[in-house]
Amino acid sequence: MDILKLLNAMPGAVSQGLIWGIMAIGVYITYRVLDVADLTVDGSIATGGAVAAMLILNGCNVYLALLAAFAVGLLCGFVTGIFHTAMGIPAILAGILTQLALYSINLRIMGGKANTAISANKYDLVVSLRDARSLSLNNPIIILVIFTAVLIVALYMFFGTEYGSALRATGANTQMARAQGINTNHGKVVGLMLSNGLVALAGALLAQYQGFADVSMGRGAIVIGLAAVIIGEVVFGKVFKAFGGKLTAVSIGAVIYYIVMQVVLWLGLNTNDLKMLTALIVALFLAIPYWKGKLYSVRAGRKEVKKHA
Repeated sequence: MDILKLLNAMPGAVSQGLIWGIMAIGVYITYRVLDVADLTVDGSIATGGAVAAMLILNGCNVYLALLAAFAVGLLCGFVTGIFHTAMGIPAILAGILTQLALYSINLRIMGGKANTAISANKYDLVVSLRDARSLSLNNPIIILVIFTAVLIVALYMFFGTEYGSALRATGANTQMARAQGINTNHGKVVGLMLSNGLVALAGALLAQYQGFADVSMGRGAIVIGLAAVIIGEVVFGKVFKAFGGKLTAVSIGAVIYYIVMQVVLWLGLNTNDLKMLTALIVALFLAIPYWKGKLYSVRAGRKEVKKHA
């Protein structure tokens, strides 16, 4: 095995990890902040990519295309939120319904095509795979690190406001939040909107980076997002304890995930087994906190036995 091939692939893995890290931050908002299981993301990430691709192909500024993708993602989250709060549908099922509908909507957005190309040779894209190894300011790693940092600062400031604190209280203890006069249904809708807005934004960046939007590009996105969240918490849980630090950990977790995947591919794993590997990685990192708790309980029990011996 040629180590140079692995090193050559690393810039691309880091770039892709940073893009998916933005998506994972959106997943973190629903999964950890709101304590809501949202599966809309598998559809909304493709919606963001489709909207951005079609706007760019029709002459729209790339940054306006990103903004439009974010706005459409907000709408996707709004639909899921209404299904959940106004219609009484469980959150996980509401997300599945929206995700299912988005497949058809994404096809319509792309004019009935399952795949739409946007060439970096024709359009001045924000990020592109072809610049992943270039030593310039166009390198997607530099752009995405700055993009992620600005995003994390903005979210940190938002969740530090009175309304942002109310959203966090909604996820921490819904009944107590209601007792304090917080409209928890409104908070859930806003949280789902913000989450899917970020996911769609990541989809728009991903479409530009890889040079195409695909109707199925979000398949398994929720698993990757959860993997990034769990890896970030397990690896950096004791390092980053503030809210902004936790968001940073999630982003780094996505990068670690893609680096691990790249190493595994370099070792010769069949690409058909990637989904299985992803599931195993998530299961492993989910199990680590449980195993730590079990180990701590055993040690504590032994200490108690020694005290009374």
